[in-house]
Amino acid sequence: QVQLVESGGGLVQAGESLRLSCLASGGTFSTYAMGWFRQAPGKEREFVAAISWRGGSKLYADSVKGRFTISRDNAKNTVYLQMNSLKPEDTAVYYCAARTALVPVPKPTAFDYWGQGTQVTVSS
Repeated sequence: QVQLVESGGGLVQAGESLRLSCLASGGTFSTYAMGWFRQAPGKEREFVAAISWRGGSKLYADSVKGRFTISRDNAKNTVYLQMNSLKPEDTAVYYCAARTALVPVPKPTAFDYWGQGTQVTVSS
């Protein structure tokens, strides 16, 4: 069983930055594609970014391209989401997810394990 624990969320003003981290345990992290999703109140969970097992392939939602960067450190069993130029519409609970496959897919249903989420709030 894979456990995922997110950290790094918080309250920031528009234009500022945050870096989310997700620490994985209980599985073979280096063989999983990893992803970040978010869910705002009253909305469905949506794809944000994903990365392949070695980091060679990255996917981004159009809404975050050029502002967010996903990366991973397999030696630390950790995936990151660097979020720059944050906007109020980025406010949501952000979830880390693991897919027991090498390549990422930008759909929640393609992922097998989920963290509990971390709140990101961007004020205007």
